[in-house]
Amino acid sequence: MVRHHRESVVFTLVVTLLAFLGAALMLVIIALSGAPATLGLAAVMAFLPVGPLVACFLWLDRYEPEPRVLLGSGLAWGAFVATAAAIVLQGVGGIFAGFDEVQAIAVVAPIVEEATKGAFLVLLLWWRRAELDGMLDGIVYAGMVGVGFAFVENILYLAAAYNGTDGVGPGGTEALTATFVVRCLVSPFAHPLFTAFTGIGVGLAVNSRSNGGRWLALSTGYALAVLSHMLWNSAAVGLTGNFILVYVTLMAPLFLGLVGFAVWLRRAERRMLHAALDDAARRGLLPATDVAWLVDLSARRAARRFAQQQGGDTEEEAMEEYQQAAVELGFLHHRYLRGTPPPDFATRGQTFVARLNAVRPYISFPGQVVPTR
Repeated sequence: MVRHHRESVVFTLVVTLLAFLGAALMLVIIALSGAPATLGLAAVMAFLPVGPLVACFLWLDRYEPEPRVLLGSGLAWGAFVATAAAIVLQGVGGIFAGFDEVQAIAVVAPIVEEATKGAFLVLLLWWRRAELDGMLDGIVYAGMVGVGFAFVENILYLAAAYNGTDGVGPGGTEALTATFVVRCLVSPFAHPLFTAFTGIGVGLAVNSRSNGGRWLALSTGYALAVLSHMLWNSAAVGLTGNFILVYVTLMAPLFLGLVGFAVWLRRAERRMLHAALDDAARRGLLPATDVAWLVDLSARRAARRFAQQQGGDTEEEAMEEYQQAAVELGFLHHRYLRGTPPPDFATRGQTFVARLNAVRPYISFPGQVVPTR
């Protein structure tokens, strides 16, 4: 656990430092992109899809919620680190490689942007692997990074559209509205969608039994992220036919397919958690009668309400602690049953069991005898 704590501290320091540096650079770039009133309007319009998108990813993440600090770090990385790094790298590439505008948009941008966004997922895999349990976690973190990236990028695109510096038209309200419709209403999912492929690769890498399998999963996920991004950008500049046709026949079905896959993974997590906790109960790690109250989301809510009624905030907090520890134990035990436990499996497992034993005497589930305090 000492090593895990040290790696967590290093991850936090690296991400925080890079986020501050990226934010400073992006604030300068945004400030130079238009008048304050224009930038304020662009920021408000760019923010509109952020809430619904974040809510969708939080809904996917309900069975084993990821730490809110890490999810916020993903948003910050996408908004500041990935955007700043992408701008710098594309600028350097344009200077030394001489890419024209079409090449930069269709080829260079997808390669660079998916690398800068995916770097956060790689850092999670490297230093915070304990927080990753599979593909759904990878999709959730990738989604947060993509939402943050799209938010800041949309501010720049909306401001450029209004100012007429986007090379498309004279600017003004009409251009701003058209850009808002395309980027914030029709395709707000684009960046989360692209990076989700890298997230799936990271999720597969976590459960891979060999280094070769991990590298294959990571490289394949990144390649698919770049490919889907290239197809999108190429359509935007007219290289792959009509943009609307590409959107309707390729990108929308791809998005709907990923949504369906994510929902299926969410349902699979419930079945997996039930099987893992059943096995853990047979091994004496927790009471078998508690399992049904831990694997169903509505049952968890009912248990917390019951705890609140029986003992107020103190017992509700104890119930939340018990639920969190049990769910984390279940996901860890699942990896053990699959034959891919993390190196610190035993220590982490003992910690979760200790947390369960510490609060179990002070809580009860509906229908059970309320413990004496």
